[in-house]
Amino acid sequence: MNIEIRKASMDDVPSLYNLVYELAVFEKEPDALTTSLETYQEAFSEKLIDAIVAVDGYVIVGMVLYYMTFSTWKGKSLYLEDFYVKDAYRQFGIGQSLFDAYLEEAKSRGATMAKWQVLDWNEVGINFYKKNNAVIETNWWNGKIYF
Repeated sequence: MNIEIRKASMDDVPSLYNLVYELAVFEKEPDALTTSLETYQEAFSEKLIDAIVAVDGYVIVGMVLYYMTFSTWKGKSLYLEDFYVKDAYRQFGIGQSLFDAYLEEAKSRGATMAKWQVLDWNEVGINFYKKNNAVIETNWWNGKIYF
C-alpha cells in the first residue's frame, strides 16, 4: 500500500462529499446529510472549507475536512469538521497520518488550538484522540438552530 497524504484540490471535492456521506452512515445519520455537492464546491472555492486527503493510487480513501474559526478565549483555531478513513484502509496508520497533517496545518496557520467533536459512543475515536493527548470535554453541550 502506497498512500499519499496531500492537500485537497477542487477536483477532489466530489470524493470528499462521498466520504462525508460514508461518515454519516457510520455515525448512523445518513439522512442528516442534506447539503449538496454544489454547496461543497462553492464552499471549497470560497475557501470556507479545506481538506487533506489520503490517496491510494487515484482513489481518495480518507480525509480531514476543516476550517478556521476563532475562540474569544484562546484565539485562532482550526476546526476539524470531518475525519474519515474508509473501513478497508483502517489500522494502517492512515488516520494518524491525516491527523498529524491536520495538526501541522493548524500550527502553520498560527492557530492556538485544534478543535473537533467526537460522538460519545465512538470508543475507537475517543481512544484515538486520547492517545494523541487530546482533552475530551464532557461538560459543554452543543447548541444549534436550523434554518
